[in-house]
Amino acid sequence: MKQSIIKVIISSIILAVAFLIHIEWLKITLFLLSYIIVAYEVIIEAAKKIKKGDFFEEEFLMTVASIGALIIGEYPEAIAVMLLYGVGEIFEEYAEDKSRKSIKSLIMLKPDIVNVKVSEEIIQKKPEEVRLEEIIIVKPGERVPLDGIVVNGEALIDTSALTRRICTKES
Repeated sequence: MKQSIIKVIISSIILAVAFLIHIEWLKITLFLLSYIIVAYEVIIEAAKKIKKGDFFEEEFLMTVASIGALIIGEYPEAIAVMLLYGVGEIFEEYAEDKSRKSIKSLIMLKPDIVNVKVSEEIIQKKPEEVRLEEIIIVKPGERVPLDGIVVNGEALIDTSALTRRICTKES
């Protein structure tokens, strides 16, 4: 993700400098440099997908739009298409990373062992081995390993990692 951010920043700076230049050939050169920096990987990815027969993927569409703008001499618009696409990709990657980390942290909450009441004895099982209707025992401070109904006593369960609120027997 850092590389993507750096490419977007560098391309944006070069684009801004190009607007300040009054020498036409240098201006166009800077526009093209800015475009290449931000569009290179997208174009390569579009070409790979076209080889596989995957037309009309987002990379292909962005490439066609930006090359069309280049052909008609609208260099800033071609760069803008790719810059906006790049920024969108950065946000998407950030959201995916955040979701992935959240899911991993929730998976880490899952206990490996369940205390199951069999007659008057408590035995330990893996959560996937517990059958419907078996009674599980959750001691104070332990994580709740499975869904269920409180059949004896009371429970105050902190599910804030999942729901952002506190659930009790009554709710």
